Amino acid sequence: MLIQVCLNGSRAAGSHERLPLTTAEAAVDLSACVAAGAAAVHVHPRNSDSAESLHPADVAAWCSALRDAAPGVPISVTTAAWIEPELEQRLRLIQGWRDGPDLASVNLHETGALRVIELLTALGMGVEAGVWTVDDARLLVTEGLDAACTRVLVEIQDCAVPGEAVRRAAAIEDVLTAANVQAARLHHGEDVATWAVIDAAIAQGIDVRIGLEDTLVDRDGCLVAGNAALVTEVARRRLRGGCRA
Repeated sequence: MLIQVCLNGSRAAGSHERLPLTTAEAAVDLSACVAAGAAAVHVHPRNSDSAESLHPADVAAWCSALRDAAPGVPISVTTAAWIEPELEQRLRLIQGWRDGPDLASVNLHETGALRVIELLTALGMGVEAGVWTVDDARLLVTEGLDAACTRVLVEIQDCAVPGEAVRRAAAIEDVLTAANVQAARLHHGEDVATWAVIDAAIAQGIDVRIGLEDTLVDRDGCLVAGNAALVTEVARRRLRGGCRA
């Protein structure tokens, strides 16, 4: 069972004292997270102003730093439309990822998602399909995206109630399972609710994600020390759940 660490996401500077916003910070952070049990990383590259960036030079710099810090660890980056809302420009930027990531996440609800997936596939990059809702799961099935996906991200967003978050993840899984989707699945949530989503996934042997992108707090709602502390807690839970890496 894989643990992917999500280092920063779209968190603003200052939201956590150990949020990595530079390549140097991210490299040190990833090394600690791998030592704690992470086997993959997802990151939102930043520019010199700490703003999220899809620019090829920024993506290349972040990927290079992370590869040096953790050789062999698969790197995933975002393609989020909020970073570059204009689709054609977003595609041009991604087209320039010659020294880019191993994988990229694509939110299926976003305009142009299918074109982004097509481009990533042409570039030889793996696709992580971001499935936020049952409707997203149905879109994945009806568009026949299973073969194009390295991984399906079951992402429970905007849900602060742990039990409801787990039910949403299960409903998405029901759609994917009924359609015999073969791509690997990875589950995560947000804030305190992410812990319930992770516990339910671990019980089923499903891959999970954790990091400051998803939550700044632990199971008790207290501020966490950083990404490595979050990974350590999930790794401990994995062992208690009887799962092996």
